[in-house]
Amino acid sequence: MKELTLETLFAVFEEIFGRGLFWGMVAAAVIVTLAYVYVLVRDRSMSMQKFLLAQLSMPFGAVLAVWFVMFMTNSALSDIGGPVDVIVLLGVAGMGAVGIAILVYTAQSLMRGSSET
Repeated sequence: MKELTLETLFAVFEEIFGRGLFWGMVAAAVIVTLAYVYVLVRDRSMSMQKFLLAQLSMPFGAVLAVWFVMFMTNSALSDIGGPVDVIVLLGVAGMGAVGIAILVYTAQSLMRGSSET
């Protein structure tokens, strides 16, 4: 592999997660992102109470994301081979933390409505 392209990344992720699960995760991410933008436009501001609860969920999202990737790749923490592996796992944890925070904030806003602060 001489260069890293978007098609290569899609092929690698489809190989790791399976075609259906990977594209299902992409579709879920797009839906949650659109719902988050809808909530922000509808409410015209962020609720700090909802944001705090979303932030409190971030460690759980980080751990779940790392566990999910390790489960799908059939590996363990003892398989970490070097700095690049640590950087990748930190990236996965970061994306999981941000993803769950957005999901929790959006779910709270959609369930409780825009009248609460």
